[in-house]
Amino acid sequence: MPPNRRAFLAATTASVLTTTASTPAVVAAPRSRPATARAALDELLAGNRRYAAGQPRHPHEERARRHVLAAGQHPFAVVVGCIDSRVPPELVFDQGIGDLLCIRTAGQVLDEAVLASVQYGVEELGVPLVLVLGHERCGAVAATLEHLRTGEPAPGHLALLVDEITPAALRTRAVPGDWADHTVRAQAAWVRDAIRADPAFTAAHVAAARFDLDSSLVTLLP
Repeated sequence: MPPNRRAFLAATTASVLTTTASTPAVVAAPRSRPATARAALDELLAGNRRYAAGQPRHPHEERARRHVLAAGQHPFAVVVGCIDSRVPPELVFDQGIGDLLCIRTAGQVLDEAVLASVQYGVEELGVPLVLVLGHERCGAVAATLEHLRTGEPAPGHLALLVDEITPAALRTRAVPGDWADHTVRAQAAWVRDAIRADPAFTAAHVAAARFDLDSSLVTLLP
C-alpha cells in the first residue's frame, strides 16, 4: 500500500476511535412491559385498534431500543399464529421489536417444537399471556375442507396439517353458516384448550382470537 494511502487510513481510523470513545452511547430507558395477562391483552387489543384504524404508532423500533434489546429480551405476550403473510402479529397488534414472541405454523398446528417454544416464553422469559390467533380465509383450513369434500389425499407434508385440522372441521360440519369460518374458530379454540391443559403453561393465561381480513380487527373467542 502506498505510504500516503496508509497514512490516510491510519488518521481516519484514529479519528473514528476518538469520536466513538468521547461520544456517550444513546441508551433508551428500559420499557416496562405489562405486568399481568389482562394488561398484556389490553395492550394487544389497543394496538390492533390502531392498526385497523390505519393509525399505527410502530413503537419500539428506534436504534436506541435495538441497542437495549441486544442485551436481553422481555416480551409481554406469546402469539401462536398462522404463517399467512396477511397476518403478521407485530403489525396486526402494532407492536415493536422485543414486544412479542411469535410462533407461526399453518393453521396454528401444534407440534413439539411449537410447544417447546411456548414453554420457553412462559417459563424462561416469564411471559404472562399466550394468545392463539386464527384468521379469516385460512388456506390450511381451506385445504382441509377440500380434502373432506373430495376424499383426495393431501400431498406430501400437507397431510400433517390436514390431519391436525380435520377434528375441528368435523366438529363444525353440521353447524349452519360458513363451514370454513366455523373451522377457523374451532381450531383456534382447540389449540388454546390444548395449551391450557398442559401443566407446562399454568403460569400464563391462554386465550384465543380471530383476525378478520376485511376489517383488520381481532376478536376474542369464547
